[in-house]
Amino acid sequence: MDFFHTITPFVEIAIIAVMINYILSFFWNTRSMDLILGLLAFIFLFFLSSWLKFPVLHKIMLLVVNVAVIAIIIIFQPELRVALSKLSVKGKRYREITEFDKFLEQLAHSVYKMAEKQMGALIVLENEDSLEEYAKKAIVLHADFTGELLESIFSRYAPLHDGAVIIRDTKIVAASAILPLADTPHVQKTLGTRHRSAVGLSLITDALVVVISEESGKVSLARDGIITRGIKIDRFKGVIRSIFSNEEEGSFKTERGFWGWLKR
Repeated sequence: MDFFHTITPFVEIAIIAVMINYILSFFWNTRSMDLILGLLAFIFLFFLSSWLKFPVLHKIMLLVVNVAVIAIIIIFQPELRVALSKLSVKGKRYREITEFDKFLEQLAHSVYKMAEKQMGALIVLENEDSLEEYAKKAIVLHADFTGELLESIFSRYAPLHDGAVIIRDTKIVAASAILPLADTPHVQKTLGTRHRSAVGLSLITDALVVVISEESGKVSLARDGIITRGIKIDRFKGVIRSIFSNEEEGSFKTERGFWGWLKR
């Protein structure tokens, strides 16, 4: 028993080290890493205020902590879902690879491959709201999704590279689709046509729109009228999985509304 008590601190240190290493390695290549560094700075300041006995600052930071816990859960929701899903009892080699997993891997690979080459692209992932009216006015394809097909569409020399590609489930429904431009005060005037089209469609539908900038090669996501630029590949996968993946069936979600959100 004495031996057990002796090694207990070392076991705890090893477990904590593994946990910290897992968290940092998971978030290191995402934009969320900036938030983690900010959180560490906040924790340092919190303990510093306690040690130096700054009562007002310490009280303010205690109040902020109560709100910050909920905010962190909301901000990190996509990453937390992916991180927890990786803590499966079975190893990766035994995990079932679903149709959605294959689609997401191909999509992410193609998007960031095009981003490296600075190939401008506009990709719409249809959710619950039908985009048939935009598909009918475009070049109808109804082709099975492949990364090679997506990249060939947005090739600079391809006749279909202008406009957007509309994806429904794992099908490329249409290409060269024209989307409505956003013309609202909160949209930056410096945004190009692709980005304004992405925001415009996301304002009137629940679609998720992926934009690849031809100038910078950065990947952006637009949803609910808000565009987030410079998305890293891990967060890209996490966001798409949190919106579209039905983990119980290994396919795309079919439920919407409050109950559908609760089951994510």
